[in-house]
Amino acid sequence: MSVLDDFAAALLQETFDCPAGLRTWNGSDPAQRFGVYRNNVMVSLVDALADTYPVSQALVGETFFRAMASQFVRREPPKSPVLTWYGDSFAAFVQNFAPASSVPYLTDIARIEMLYVQSYHAADEAPLTAAELAGLLSDASALSQVRFILHPSVGVLRSRYAVVSLWAAHQDATPASALNSIDPYLAESAMLMRPALDVEIFRLEDGAAEFIENLMGGSTFAAAVSTALPFNLSAALELLIRCGAITHYNVQE
Repeated sequence: MSVLDDFAAALLQETFDCPAGLRTWNGSDPAQRFGVYRNNVMVSLVDALADTYPVSQALVGETFFRAMASQFVRREPPKSPVLTWYGDSFAAFVQNFAPASSVPYLTDIARIEMLYVQSYHAADEAPLTAAELAGLLSDASALSQVRFILHPSVGVLRSRYAVVSLWAAHQDATPASALNSIDPYLAESAMLMRPALDVEIFRLEDGAAEFIENLMGGSTFAAAVSTALPFNLSAALELLIRCGAITHYNVQE
C-alpha cells in the first residue's frame, strides 16, 4: 500500500492509529492534528447519510442511526467525490445490521429514501402528447406490442411493510399522531416520480407496481400486464398518463 492508502485506511479505523511518517510544519503532535481531521471526515460522511435518510433516522433515533451509519462508513467509504450518491448501498447494509433487526421495515424505508434522491436528480424528459397516447390506447391490437419508455425519475418499490404511509407521516411537522394510526406490517407498494420540481410518492396496488416494473424492464404492454399480479389496469394507466410518466415508445416487430 502507498502512503496515501495508509492515510485513507487510518481515517476509518475504529481505534485511533496515527499513520507513520506524518509531520507538522511547527513540530506539534501530528497524532492530535490527524485525530481532528479523522473526526471531521467521519462526522461529514455520517451527516451526509443523515441528510439522505432522515426518515430512517427518525424511526430509530439519532443516536442509534449515527452509530449504525458510522459502521457503514468504515465498511463502505465513498468511491466518488460526489456525495449525492453516497450511501446507495446503505439499505443492503441495514438489512444485515443485526441491531436493527427489531425494526424490519427500516431496510425498505432506506430503499424508498434512496429512490427519492435518485428521482430528484434524474434527467428531464418530455412526456408523450395526449394525441399520441390517445392513438396508441385506441388500438388494442397495436397496443399489445408497444414497449413504453418511462420517465428517468420513475422508481418503484414493492414492500411487505407500510413504507408509503410511514414515509408520508414523517413529512408532517408532528408525525407522532399519524404514526399511531399506521400498521407498519401492512404491505404497500410505491411509485416515485418527479413530474415537476418535486418528487411525489404514490401508493400502488402490488400488481400495478409489478406492471410498472415490467414496463421499466422492457416488456411489451401485453407481457407487462399478463405477468403481473391482478390489478386495476385503468387506474395504473391513468396515473402514468396524469404524471406524464410515459415519454417514448416503440413497437415490437
